[in-house]
Amino acid sequence: MIDTHCHIFNEYYNNIDDILNKMKENIIIISGTNDLDNQEVIKLCDKYPNVYGTLGIHPTENVTDDSFTFIEKNINNSKIVAIGEIGLDYYWNKDENQKIKFIKQLDLARKYNKPVVIHSRDATAETYEILKEYQDLKKVIHCYSGSLEMALKFIKINCKLGIGGVITFKNSKLKDVVKEIDLKYILLETDSPFLTPEPLRGTKNEPYNIIYVAKKIAEVKNISLEMVLKQTTMNAIAQFDLPINL
Repeated sequence: MIDTHCHIFNEYYNNIDDILNKMKENIIIISGTNDLDNQEVIKLCDKYPNVYGTLGIHPTENVTDDSFTFIEKNINNSKIVAIGEIGLDYYWNKDENQKIKFIKQLDLARKYNKPVVIHSRDATAETYEILKEYQDLKKVIHCYSGSLEMALKFIKINCKLGIGGVITFKNSKLKDVVKEIDLKYILLETDSPFLTPEPLRGTKNEPYNIIYVAKKIAEVKNISLEMVLKQTTMNAIAQFDLPINL
């Protein structure tokens, strides 16, 4: 199993060793969102063989010139597989600086030929319009929760869709979207410590819970769990150029 997006940081957990060791036979990609997170990502990648990371500044986080310097300095670390979590979040405000920050990080990804992990909240149309200009980049739409129509549009511009615990929620419409999307465009993610899947909703999420997401996808698509795990693992290896042989 590969959890392609989580936030296993001291801010959220006091048992990081236990959480990551529980996944030692599997792969975890930890996503940075700010300067402090990005520094932790590097330390965790150095410490754990099964941990890879992404470096980025989330749209709602503050950024300085040093933020970009740190990302660029560490982008060629063999355990850093993408730039992210980056994007647009208009839930609280529509700050033009978000767009500037987003594009600057997309340009960095293009410069170093790295995939990008995209956060988009209440900004789907503008996110899509920006990403159309970066069709050469491999892209992941993290925590996808939009329509089938929009999913297909993102797929056409070289995106894969990160599917997490939301698909297990009782009234989630994501099940209808995933049912129609070819499995080769889907990645598994937990977004830990957030979005804990059923039947564990109400507790703090962790990467091992990715199995519940995989089981729900198998149920929705009426295929075997083994098929879901094999294909999504292949997808993640290809998307992030992971040095793993199945």
